[in-house]
Amino acid sequence: MNKSIQVSVIIAAKNAELYIGRCIRSLINQSFDNDNYEIIVINDGSSDRTPEALKQFMGDIIYIKNKKNIGLPGSLNKGIKKARGQYIVRVDADDWVNPQFLNLLYHHLNLNMELDAVACDYQIVNNQQKILSYENCEKKPIGCGIMFKYSNLIEIGLYDKKFLAREEEELIHRFKKKYKVTRIPVPLYRYRKHENNLTKKKIL
Repeated sequence: MNKSIQVSVIIAAKNAELYIGRCIRSLINQSFDNDNYEIIVINDGSSDRTPEALKQFMGDIIYIKNKKNIGLPGSLNKGIKKARGQYIVRVDADDWVNPQFLNLLYHHLNLNMELDAVACDYQIVNNQQKILSYENCEKKPIGCGIMFKYSNLIEIGLYDKKFLAREEEELIHRFKKKYKVTRIPVPLYRYRKHENNLTKKKIL
């Protein structure tokens, strides 16, 4: 792993042309030092203009294009294996994050070495970016906005490709058998609710 890269952000995108720009801009404009993190985007067989939407960000991201659609778990695993950071965090292509997102999660883990992962609270928003609700990530966990130690994800075997839905729930279940996850009670993640989500997202 690259010593200067502390955090790898993984985004799996399929037919996300309407949303991917907002997502990546929120990650580029972080208070965390840009030299300390990388953004890895996996295009999982998009049939829309997602590739065109990504062109303006090619200098800011690591781009992986799947030759064919392999599904969300396989795409996330591919991104994690490419990662150079000590910590991994997944952000969905149709969501976005607060400017303090990476900074707070990273320093929370780095200052509490007994912890293995940290999740933050989130706000559910609609396509007009109106806030619909504020959610506690422990009471209503979602699959994104959780920062893991890279080495621990490798040790538990990453995402199980058999789970094409609720893959994060299965991963977290395995993770918690061995490791400790904590919560930051600040809504740093914006979870977009709409009909065309990549994972047909549900609250876990």
